[in-house]
Amino acid sequence: MSALNILYAGFGGQGILFSGKFLAYEGLIAGKHVSWLPSYGPEMRGGTANCSVIISDEEVGSPIVDKPDVLVVMNLPSLDKYENEVVPGGKIFVDSTLIERKVERTDVEVFYVPATGMAAEKKIPTLANMIITGKMLKEIGIDLDNIDVVLGKIVSARHQDLLEVNKDAIKTGYDL
Repeated sequence: MSALNILYAGFGGQGILFSGKFLAYEGLIAGKHVSWLPSYGPEMRGGTANCSVIISDEEVGSPIVDKPDVLVVMNLPSLDKYENEVVPGGKIFVDSTLIERKVERTDVEVFYVPATGMAAEKKIPTLANMIITGKMLKEIGIDLDNIDVVLGKIVSARHQDLLEVNKDAIKTGYDL
Protein backbone atom coordinates (compact mmCIF):
# COMPACT_ATOMS: atom_id res chain seq x y z
CA MET A 1 0.00 0.00 0.00
CA SER A 2 1.47 3.34 -0.91
CA ALA A 3 -1.55 5.37 0.24
CA LEU A 4 -5.11 4.47 1.14
CA ASN A 5 -7.64 7.32 1.04
CA ILE A 6 -10.75 6.67 3.12
CA LEU A 7 -13.82 8.81 3.55
CA TYR A 8 -16.44 8.20 6.26
CA ALA A 9 -19.72 10.10 5.86
CA GLY A 10 -23.08 10.28 7.64
CA PHE A 11 -24.99 12.31 10.19
CA GLY A 12 -23.49 13.82 13.32
CA GLY A 13 -24.01 11.49 16.26
CA GLN A 14 -23.38 8.30 14.24
CA GLY A 15 -19.76 8.05 15.37
CA ILE A 16 -18.29 9.02 12.00
CA LEU A 17 -15.40 10.98 13.53
CA PHE A 18 -14.72 8.31 16.16
CA SER A 19 -14.50 5.64 13.44
CA GLY A 20 -12.06 7.76 11.49
CA LYS A 21 -9.96 8.34 14.59
CA PHE A 22 -9.90 4.58 15.22
CA LEU A 23 -8.64 3.97 11.69
CA ALA A 24 -6.02 6.72 11.96
CA TYR A 25 -4.66 5.26 15.20
CA GLU A 26 -4.63 1.81 13.60
CA GLY A 27 -2.34 3.25 10.93
CA LEU A 28 -0.12 4.96 13.51
CA ILE A 29 0.28 1.78 15.55
CA ALA A 30 1.18 -0.05 12.33
CA GLY A 31 3.98 2.48 11.72
CA LYS A 32 2.32 4.29 8.81
CA HIS A 33 2.00 7.99 8.10
CA VAL A 34 -1.58 9.09 8.72
CA SER A 35 -3.91 12.01 8.41
CA TRP A 36 -7.29 12.42 10.13
CA LEU A 37 -9.43 15.36 9.09
CA PRO A 38 -12.90 15.64 10.65
CA SER A 39 -15.61 17.85 9.19
CA TYR A 40 -19.11 18.42 10.50
CA GLY A 41 -21.99 20.82 10.17
CA PRO A 42 -22.87 23.30 12.91
CA GLU A 43 -25.68 21.09 14.21
CA MET A 44 -23.28 18.38 15.54
CA ARG A 45 -25.99 15.75 16.12
CA GLY A 46 -28.17 15.24 13.10
CA GLY A 47 -26.15 17.53 10.84
CA THR A 48 -23.65 16.32 8.27
CA ALA A 49 -20.42 14.70 9.36
CA ASN A 50 -17.55 13.28 7.39
CA CYS A 51 -14.01 12.30 8.10
CA SER A 52 -11.04 11.93 5.76
CA VAL A 53 -8.40 9.39 6.73
CA ILE A 54 -5.21 8.74 4.81
CA ILE A 55 -2.91 5.85 5.69
CA SER A 56 0.34 5.93 3.75
CA ASP A 57 3.81 4.47 3.55
CA GLU A 58 5.06 7.98 2.75
CA GLU A 59 4.41 11.40 4.26
CA VAL A 60 0.92 12.73 3.62
CA GLY A 61 0.94 15.95 1.60
CA SER A 62 -2.68 16.98 2.02
CA PRO A 63 -5.22 15.70 4.54
CA ILE A 64 -8.15 16.12 2.16
CA VAL A 65 -9.65 13.03 0.56
CA ASP A 66 -11.51 14.12 -2.56
CA LYS A 67 -11.17 10.83 -4.47
CA PRO A 68 -11.52 8.06 -1.89
CA ASP A 69 -10.31 4.52 -2.45
CA VAL A 70 -12.76 3.52 0.29
CA LEU A 71 -16.08 5.16 1.11
CA VAL A 72 -18.08 4.30 4.22
CA VAL A 73 -21.57 5.84 4.16
CA MET A 74 -24.15 5.74 6.91
CA ASN A 75 -26.94 7.83 5.38
CA LEU A 76 -28.53 8.38 1.97
CA PRO A 77 -27.40 12.01 1.49
CA SER A 78 -23.79 10.88 1.91
CA LEU A 79 -24.17 8.09 -0.64
CA ASP A 80 -25.78 10.54 -3.05
CA LYS A 81 -22.99 13.06 -2.53
CA TYR A 82 -19.91 10.84 -2.59
CA GLU A 83 -20.72 7.75 -4.67
CA ASN A 84 -19.31 9.23 -7.86
CA GLU A 85 -16.16 10.48 -6.14
CA VAL A 86 -14.81 6.98 -5.38
CA VAL A 87 -11.96 5.94 -7.67
CA PRO A 88 -12.73 3.16 -10.16
CA GLY A 89 -11.92 -0.15 -8.48
CA GLY A 90 -12.58 1.38 -5.05
CA LYS A 91 -14.79 -0.02 -2.30
CA ILE A 92 -18.04 1.38 -0.94
CA PHE A 93 -19.47 0.25 2.40
CA VAL A 94 -23.17 1.06 2.85
CA ASP A 95 -25.20 0.85 6.06
CA SER A 96 -28.02 -1.03 4.39
CA THR A 97 -30.32 -0.65 7.39
CA LEU A 98 -30.52 3.10 6.79
CA ILE A 99 -29.88 3.23 3.03
CA GLU A 100 -32.27 1.30 0.81
CA ARG A 101 -30.88 2.58 -2.50
CA LYS A 102 -28.31 0.44 -4.26
CA VAL A 103 -25.01 1.82 -5.52
CA GLU A 104 -25.44 2.60 -9.20
CA ARG A 105 -21.81 2.25 -10.26
CA THR A 106 -20.48 -1.02 -11.60
CA ASP A 107 -16.77 -0.16 -11.45
CA VAL A 108 -16.53 -0.35 -7.64
CA GLU A 109 -16.88 -3.14 -5.10
CA VAL A 110 -19.89 -2.64 -2.84
CA PHE A 111 -20.57 -4.09 0.61
CA TYR A 112 -24.05 -3.73 2.07
CA VAL A 113 -23.71 -4.00 5.83
CA PRO A 114 -26.89 -3.82 7.98
CA ALA A 115 -24.82 -2.17 10.70
CA THR A 116 -27.58 -0.18 12.42
CA GLY A 117 -29.87 -3.21 12.51
CA MET A 118 -27.11 -5.45 13.83
CA ALA A 119 -26.21 -2.90 16.51
CA ALA A 120 -29.85 -2.71 17.61
CA GLU A 121 -30.10 -6.52 17.77
CA LYS A 122 -26.95 -6.69 19.91
CA LYS A 123 -28.33 -3.93 22.15
CA ILE A 124 -25.46 -1.60 21.26
CA PRO A 125 -27.36 0.92 19.11
CA THR A 126 -24.64 3.56 19.22
CA LEU A 127 -21.99 1.26 17.73
CA ALA A 128 -23.20 0.70 14.17
CA ASN A 129 -20.16 2.75 13.12
CA MET A 130 -17.82 0.21 14.65
CA ILE A 131 -19.64 -2.74 13.07
CA ILE A 132 -19.28 -1.25 9.59
CA THR A 133 -15.66 -0.34 10.41
CA GLY A 134 -14.97 -3.96 11.31
CA LYS A 135 -16.29 -5.12 7.93
CA MET A 136 -14.25 -2.46 6.17
CA LEU A 137 -11.06 -3.49 8.00
CA LYS A 138 -11.50 -7.08 6.86
CA GLU A 139 -12.17 -6.17 3.24
CA ILE A 140 -9.19 -3.80 2.93
CA GLY A 141 -6.87 -6.34 4.55
CA ILE A 142 -6.22 -4.89 8.01
CA ASP A 143 -6.19 -7.53 10.74
CA LEU A 144 -7.30 -7.01 14.32
CA ASP A 145 -3.91 -7.56 15.97
CA ASN A 146 -3.76 -3.99 17.30
CA ILE A 147 -7.41 -3.60 18.31
CA ASP A 148 -6.77 -3.48 22.08
CA VAL A 149 -3.98 -0.91 21.78
CA VAL A 150 -5.95 1.29 19.37
CA LEU A 151 -9.13 1.22 21.45
CA GLY A 152 -7.04 1.98 24.52
CA LYS A 153 -5.81 5.14 22.79
CA ILE A 154 -9.16 6.48 21.57
CA VAL A 155 -11.67 5.48 24.23
CA SER A 156 -11.57 8.17 26.90
CA ALA A 157 -10.68 7.38 30.50
CA ARG A 158 -14.23 7.99 31.69
CA HIS A 159 -15.62 5.55 29.10
CA GLN A 160 -13.27 2.63 29.73
CA ASP A 161 -16.36 0.51 30.35
CA LEU A 162 -16.99 0.74 26.58
CA LEU A 163 -13.70 -0.89 25.53
CA GLU A 164 -15.05 -4.42 25.34
CA VAL A 165 -18.33 -3.45 23.68
CA ASN A 166 -16.42 -1.51 20.99
CA LYS A 167 -14.14 -4.50 20.49
CA ASP A 168 -17.17 -6.77 20.17
CA ALA A 169 -18.78 -4.45 17.61
CA ILE A 170 -15.63 -4.37 15.49
CA LYS A 171 -15.30 -8.15 15.62
CA THR A 172 -18.98 -8.55 14.71
CA GLY A 173 -18.42 -6.56 11.52
CA TYR A 174 -15.10 -8.24 10.80
CA ASP A 175 -16.70 -11.68 11.03
CA LEU A 176 -19.62 -10.71 8.77
